[in-house]
Amino acid sequence: MPDVSAFSIGALIASYERAVGFYGSLVNINAYNQPGVEAGKKAATELLAIANKGTREIESKSTNGDQIARALAVDPESVYHLLVHLHANDPTVQSAVEKEVAADKFFLA
Repeated sequence: MPDVSAFSIGALIASYERAVGFYGSLVNINAYNQPGVEAGKKAATELLAIANKGTREIESKSTNGDQIARALAVDPESVYHLLVHLHANDPTVQSAVEKEVAADKFFLA
């Protein structure tokens, strides 16, 4: 069995990349210029901007996703999921669970 090293893993990834490019050329698809990839990049950029603005909103007061969504004029569900993600990954972001999920409060500790 060959040794697992950074070089061998890199070679494996490179071979997969070449295989995808070759297969794309066989079926007449540019595997490196797909509209879905560009749409994903745009969506991720938008979500990161909302996350930054949402963090600034909770720095000033305890608030819920719906209040932040109204203040930023964005989708409340996206804001709520971003706040849950921030809470799970940033120890300074705390939450207070309410009776309804949409009313959960988020604040900085």
